[in-house]
Amino acid sequence: MKKSVLLILIGSRKDSAVNVQKVLTGWGCMIKTRLGIHDGILDNCSDEGLLMLELVGDDGQKEELARKLSLIKGVSSKLVDLEVLQYDNEDQY
Repeated sequence: MKKSVLLILIGSRKDSAVNVQKVLTGWGCMIKTRLGIHDGILDNCSDEGLLMLELVGDDGQKEELARKLSLIKGVSSKLVDLEVLQYDNEDQY
């Protein structure tokens, strides 16, 4: 089993969020799960945020999405691939 997760750190949400959303909308069919986290509520909203996306599809497209997001000022992204290796019963610890 393999999972691809894209982590997106937004340093200035007020300046970058609209552009991040435009990119994500353009690549929306690849996004299986999306979780957004930021501190603060109502009138005390923080200007920093973290998005975690579970992606599906072609590895090249996933890398291109991460690259496009990283081009936005105040945004950093990292693509992480996780895989659970299957072992025979004899090989397990």
